Amino acid sequence: MTAHFHKLLFSFLVLFISSTSFADDLSFSEAWSALQKNNDGLAASLANQERTSNMVEAAEALFLPEIGISADYTKLDDEISIEPSDLFDSMPRGDVLEKFLNGLGRLGGIPKSQVNDAFTSEVTKDYVVVSSLNAVWPVYTGGRITAAQDIATNQLAEARYLTRVKQQALFEELVKVYFGVVLAKQILEAQTEVEQGLYKHFDNSKKLQKEGQIAGVERLAAEASYDKSRVEKNKAKRSLEIAQVALNHLLKEKRDVHPNSTLFTNDTLPSMSELTTETLRNHPGLGVLDSKRKQAEGLVDAGEGEYLPEVFLFGTVNLYEQDTFAAEVTPDWMLGVGIEIPLMSRSGRSGKLKAAKTAIVELDYLSSQAIQDLKLLVEKTWREANTALEEYNGLESSLALA
Repeated sequence: MTAHFHKLLFSFLVLFISSTSFADDLSFSEAWSALQKNNDGLAASLANQERTSNMVEAAEALFLPEIGISADYTKLDDEISIEPSDLFDSMPRGDVLEKFLNGLGRLGGIPKSQVNDAFTSEVTKDYVVVSSLNAVWPVYTGGRITAAQDIATNQLAEARYLTRVKQQALFEELVKVYFGVVLAKQILEAQTEVEQGLYKHFDNSKKLQKEGQIAGVERLAAEASYDKSRVEKNKAKRSLEIAQVALNHLLKEKRDVHPNSTLFTNDTLPSMSELTTETLRNHPGLGVLDSKRKQAEGLVDAGEGEYLPEVFLFGTVNLYEQDTFAAEVTPDWMLGVGIEIPLMSRSGRSGKLKAAKTAIVELDYLSSQAIQDLKLLVEKTWREANTALEEYNGLESSLALA
């Protein structure tokens, strides 16, 4: 039993140590994977992307027929009936038939009113119950359905570009925070070495002062340098702690995450023209603006479609009908084609159409300004990086000497 317990304890320790080392020591690629998995902002962007994808699926159904079952109960103020006298007026030779019936009544000794009542038909009762299967299928909508589908497709494209914008921002933040910890550690190590060196110098100066080889001022200068180095080391330590907290918070880790990827530099930089071309071709922000412009174009198409007629097919099949004369003469099913021509609308279609066209102009200006800003940003960043690379390469001899 003891051997079995030791085996279980050993297995637990192995698992604990391996999981701890995985959680504490993290390469940049592992940190990036963890950030994409745990970041709530990115998860929200992906949820928005899924939502717009569902809206595209919903827009695809706009061309399908609309089918439904309806049931109606209608109460009338009185039953509907048709007397012979009501029919005579609508017949070409109704007067002849009326005289014939009246003549029959006189032969049989029946008053005219009773003859009229005898031939009265009940069309329907004082209530009507109807149930039917109805279908409407749009055939032509003036391009409004196609415009709605295009808008939904470009909303999905916008959501995807926004996800890329979020990913790019997170990547830049991770680079800053992750390698900020790496740099802070290196600075702390350097300041620690400086402090140790100045402490030795200070300690030697005290001995030399005792031996009378240096003045007290020189010893005070060494002490001041040592005190200053301690302050700088503590400052570097606090900076590392702050950077570490930022990294832990970004990755949602309760324990300290220790980066094991090192700082690096590229020997050369791509040309400014290459970076500018690549940025303008792939920057997701420009994709967002382009998607919004296409949505505005879809709104223009939809607005223009409101002035055009709508053609549709329709059909009805009776599912339930009363046992009345009206139900008997009513057909069991109907099919037809309809057209609706908008003459006047209170939806504000004219203003909406103008607003959509203005949105296109606005987005053109925004895209032009964004391109100019990106070109300036690329040039500024490229020049700063090139200057930093030149300074770094210029310090190689100093590093070798050190």
